[in-house]
Amino acid sequence: MATGYSSIAMPTAASGVERRRYLFGPVADFVTFGGLSLVLFPLMLLLPLTDQVLQRAGLLTVVIAHLVNHPHFAHSYQIFYRGFRAKALGCTFNPVMRARYLFAGIAVPLLLASYLGWGFLRADAQLLGYAGNAMALFVGWHYVKQGYGLLMVDCALKRQFFSAADKQVLLINCYVVWAGSWLLLNQIVQVTNVLGLAAYAFALPGWALDWGLAAAMTTTIAAGAVFVRQWRKTGSLPFNGLAAYIASLYLWFGMTVISPLWGLFAPAFHSLQYLAVVWRFESNRERAAAPHKRITAHLGVFALGAVLLGYLGFQWLPALADSRLGYDNAALGPTFFGFAALIFINVHHYFIDNVIWRRENPESQAHLFA
Repeated sequence: MATGYSSIAMPTAASGVERRRYLFGPVADFVTFGGLSLVLFPLMLLLPLTDQVLQRAGLLTVVIAHLVNHPHFAHSYQIFYRGFRAKALGCTFNPVMRARYLFAGIAVPLLLASYLGWGFLRADAQLLGYAGNAMALFVGWHYVKQGYGLLMVDCALKRQFFSAADKQVLLINCYVVWAGSWLLLNQIVQVTNVLGLAAYAFALPGWALDWGLAAAMTTTIAAGAVFVRQWRKTGSLPFNGLAAYIASLYLWFGMTVISPLWGLFAPAFHSLQYLAVVWRFESNRERAAAPHKRITAHLGVFALGAVLLGYLGFQWLPALADSRLGYDNAALGPTFFGFAALIFINVHHYFIDNVIWRRENPESQAHLFA
């Protein structure tokens, strides 16, 4: 998600501002931005952590993955590669933005495929396992940036802007909190299984974790002071954006330590955030192209296409490759290509999102708040 939308110009007419205070509406924005997770988490704490409960929750998250998680990845590909030649090589975008499209759209997938291919040819499970750790780093980075981005989106919608210095404090807190979380993850989880392959922790000194957690606590206090100061100054806060910020930075990672159920459902809540922004963007884009056209059919095709792409990318193609291509199962496990697809898509998603939702991107600037 974007990290600087609070400076985008919004309509000045009172009726126009009122209509644009939400992406979809007060309840829908609260639910998708992160509020639903704030409501459901206490309820999850009441569930007994029996094998039966965990098994049923796992089956439910598989269904949710096909309908919510995987399509959110697919939507980023649909948007990023649509008209890619014009974006990367044409004259519409400035040279810096074109370079970003070329790097994220061509260089990054080549580098990812080369690394995974190298590990595959060498049957080096540990080399591939470090890719699982790197995925955790990029995914966490992506989560906190999206939480911050939605806070800025809600600020722009409601015209409740933070100062440049306060925004910097909030953004630094995002990065520091995730860095501390990643250091903690490497400390408490040395090896974990990811689709048949072990994901290895990095050997980090103990002082790094101590300093990381201290920095996270310090910046959290500073961020809290920013929100208190904003409340005192304006008498209000962008509460939907605040829910996104709190859920993304603290709830979805920290609470996983308390309840493993939370780790199963956190990706779905993150994906809901993304779908809200994407569907508003796509609706506005379609209306701009055909003002009098009903967009329901277009959005339906767009969503179904994402479900299909997600199924192909995460399920069907990897399963086909695992069943048809022979390799060292003893070293790489029985689902290497499922592992490779998971790593590739998650990491690549971080890079292409970092291009799509930049404030400098003319496409997102034109349609997200249209």
